[in-house]
Amino acid sequence: MKMILENKFKIKLIKQLYGREQLPVSDLSKGIRKSIPFTSALVNEMVEEEILEERGLAKSKGGRRPQLYSIKEKIYYTIGVAVNQISTTFSIFDLKGNQVLESKSKNILLSKTGEDLIALGTFVSKCIKDTGIDKSRILGVGIGMPGFVDVKEGINHSFLKSNHSDIVGYLESILELPVFIDNDSSLIGLAELRQGWGRDRENTLVINIGWGVGLGVIVSQKVFRGENGFAGEFSHIPLFENNKVCSCGKRGCLETETSLYVLIEKAKEGLADGVYTILPNQLPDDRTDAVKLIFNAIQQGDSFAVGLLKHLGHNLGRGISTLVHLFNPGLIVLSGLGAIPGKFWLPPVQQGIYEHSIGKLAENTVLKISELGAAAELVGAAALVIERLEEVTPGVVSK
Repeated sequence: MKMILENKFKIKLIKQLYGREQLPVSDLSKGIRKSIPFTSALVNEMVEEEILEERGLAKSKGGRRPQLYSIKEKIYYTIGVAVNQISTTFSIFDLKGNQVLESKSKNILLSKTGEDLIALGTFVSKCIKDTGIDKSRILGVGIGMPGFVDVKEGINHSFLKSNHSDIVGYLESILELPVFIDNDSSLIGLAELRQGWGRDRENTLVINIGWGVGLGVIVSQKVFRGENGFAGEFSHIPLFENNKVCSCGKRGCLETETSLYVLIEKAKEGLADGVYTILPNQLPDDRTDAVKLIFNAIQQGDSFAVGLLKHLGHNLGRGISTLVHLFNPGLIVLSGLGAIPGKFWLPPVQQGIYEHSIGKLAENTVLKISELGAAAELVGAAALVIERLEEVTPGVVSK
């Protein structure tokens, strides 16, 4: 790991190649803003160190065909951890951005007691040990989580509070690896930027549909986090006169009509009224299992379940119309756990956008479903390590 961390331009090259198959020296040179001779020498050095490898020649464009380079597989790794209000999921990725081991999950309920932070550290530590990978090959741990996450201070003002000075400091002492944390929606945006629809777009809005409704904002190929890292709290825009109390304590927020909690709530109400559906008469107490059952019913075309999604989708489109007015986006991506039903989201969300937006502002906005699926936050968490790798001092665990 030292051979990467001791040279900032090596880190920049890793960033350029991360999540991509291959690039020529000319593109890498532009990316790190150094001359072609300098970049070529650096690339050759990293090939000798077995960090990069040659991938043959590019297709001819009339001149000399350039040599292509990529990151070598399974040499160095990053860890991605996705935390939500109910469960935590762990996985490990190589520097191509590929997930190399099956994910592991554990139910850890977020609270404000500090027990959840201890449980998180214990779970991640065990998972790392179980991989059998030497820690010297792991560049760091990226963790996405809901709430007001201050990435500079390494704390979460909403969850994982404890007597420890900060989340990052505690976890680094347990894991003996660099740890980086960020808001889950920002990381879903980062995932889309690095490996999804936003890769070749300058500006993208990524909607994180989950137990809340978050927003990842990509501006000029960078995640916009705001002054303290709190940008993207889409859930808590007050839009409805429903008198429902939101998780933030206020009433009528977007979250109260669009989250997966609402999907379960509406399903239970319908089942209690005896609606015709392929869903069981009683949904499981485990919310994740309940959502999976509803998603399965939607994908089978169950009219009741599809109707539930239609209701949520229209309300979500209403909320997105606010973003259309503010950002005039060219691309909006629906992502996160809730995006699993895929194309079933598109008609109601699109209708909600058109119904509540000024036509001229929305006419060129493209709506897409993320192809990263439920793994989007894991992908973003692993990519966070690469994004912040320059902050790590060789031989020193530091946030």
